[in-house]
Amino acid sequence: MALHEPSTAALRSGSSGRGRFLSSRGAMTALVLVAAASVIAGGAYATFTDTENATPTIGSGTVDLAPIGTSAVNNRLSVGASDIAAGDSLQRTVDIENIGTIALTDITLTTTATTSSLLDTDTTDGLQLQIDLCSQAWTESGPPYTYTCGGSTSVVLASRPVIGSTMALSNLDLTANTDNYARVTLTLPSGAPNALQDQTSVINFAFTATQRSATSQ
Repeated sequence: MALHEPSTAALRSGSSGRGRFLSSRGAMTALVLVAAASVIAGGAYATFTDTENATPTIGSGTVDLAPIGTSAVNNRLSVGASDIAAGDSLQRTVDIENIGTIALTDITLTTTATTSSLLDTDTTDGLQLQIDLCSQAWTESGPPYTYTCGGSTSVVLASRPVIGSTMALSNLDLTANTDNYARVTLTLPSGAPNALQDQTSVINFAFTATQRSATSQ
């Protein structure tokens, strides 16, 4: 009886199949190792956590002066005058009030002439400005307006030429929601020369408030 040797082709075929099997096994082993490594790595970085929250509300305050541009008792600064003569004076009240929520460090006054003449450019014989404060509302008479104080008075701005920039004002209460009853007096000196006749000036009064110094809250 003859013995048959496997053909070369059959040997190749069998060897190729075994190679595929080993290759598949190796791939599965690699996948298992990768998965195991992922589990180990994931476990290494897992921690207990907790979160607590706080939500404070932060709000800014306001610096705000009460309007002074309308004519009313304690606010007559917008009321002008005509036909003034040398030696005349006019009095007008203004309530300088901080209606904001932040205390102030100061209030200053800047005056400018939107219509200019010798009445405001002549610093010697032109209009002179003075501001006084009453501890309560001024008592008004007129028009023509005059005022008397039933309490105590203090000087806010000593007499000086009407036009000035960032003039410091004294004796004002700078706390919020406090009235400062001021009386503005404009005087044309008795020595005003004829050159000041038939002159017209329009004076703008600008009060500027500045907040208090910064502080911890």
